[in-house]
Amino acid sequence: MSNGKTSDRDRLARFWSSASGFWRGKSAMTAWSLSIGLFALCIAQLVVQYRLNFWNRDFFNALEFHDGKALLRQALIFLPLGLLSVAFKVASVWGRMTAQRKWREWLTTNVLHHWLAMDRYQRLPSVSGEYQNAEYRISIDARTATDAPVDLAIGFVTAVLSALVFIDVLWFVGGSFTLVAGGAAVTVPGYLVIAVVIYSLAFTGAMMAIGRRLPAVIQLENQAEAEFLAAANQIRESGGRPAASAEKHENYRTAWDTFRVVLERWRQLCWQLMGTTLVTQADLLFAPVVAWALCAPKYLAGTMTLGELMQASAAFVTVQIGFNWVVDNYQRLSDWRAAINRVASLLMALDEVALTEKEEARRS
Repeated sequence: MSNGKTSDRDRLARFWSSASGFWRGKSAMTAWSLSIGLFALCIAQLVVQYRLNFWNRDFFNALEFHDGKALLRQALIFLPLGLLSVAFKVASVWGRMTAQRKWREWLTTNVLHHWLAMDRYQRLPSVSGEYQNAEYRISIDARTATDAPVDLAIGFVTAVLSALVFIDVLWFVGGSFTLVAGGAAVTVPGYLVIAVVIYSLAFTGAMMAIGRRLPAVIQLENQAEAEFLAAANQIRESGGRPAASAEKHENYRTAWDTFRVVLERWRQLCWQLMGTTLVTQADLLFAPVVAWALCAPKYLAGTMTLGELMQASAAFVTVQIGFNWVVDNYQRLSDWRAAINRVASLLMALDEVALTEKEEARRS
């Protein structure tokens, strides 16, 4: 099948058929140990974060009531919680980067074997598909294709678990809110939970609309960078041998042309990132303000303490971050999609070469 006719889903399936081999065979023990360890660290960090949320409440309540003994007690409680949080974060960095290194080693080795076997790299021009600048795809794109999903998976698991846990905090701390309009009273149970869902959906929808072209733009920019690098390498390689004036002129022209394309793709990427940054920064800025505004009426009415207000607002932001995981990671997701498309396109072109080899061997 020609690579030019494949969809993103086909390329994702082809990439995963190779990349998932890291969790099978000789590397399975390492892969699964790192995966389970990272999941356990996510749980441990969430437990500490949950306890810190209640510490936040107790600390600000002590401030509100001018309770010096309670403040000292909270300071002593914070010390081990802070140390645990830092320790788990450091351990998570080691586990994350080790998993990325091991997975990249496995995938790059697999792709290199596929590329070098029976000199397939020399036969690539004889088949259709996207295989240009294979070296860039094997080096740079394969790194992104293995780095990004580890970060994204950890972030996604943390976001989902945090949202589930802190929704409970929002529901019970925020309680219900009674609206009085025209002499009629309407009570909204769990109003903070309803508000954070609406808020998150609004920003996620905005990001999906504004950034819908970002993956394609990133893929084009990566391709332009690879072609510019290839053109520069061609000039360097031709410098070691006599070259006709026409060939030298053509190499120079190609380098300048590809560089101009790089600048144009970069400009397009800039406009896309300006739009997505608008959404992410507005989300980051307004989330705590919206939480305070929603809690302020109950605090002013005396039905919510200062500590509960701070606890609820912190929980609101945590749940909002969990629900808006797509908003916060849209660019990284786009980078990853572009990288796996390029790696998979090369693999599919190599598959076509291998299929041609089998047909030739069968005919002979």
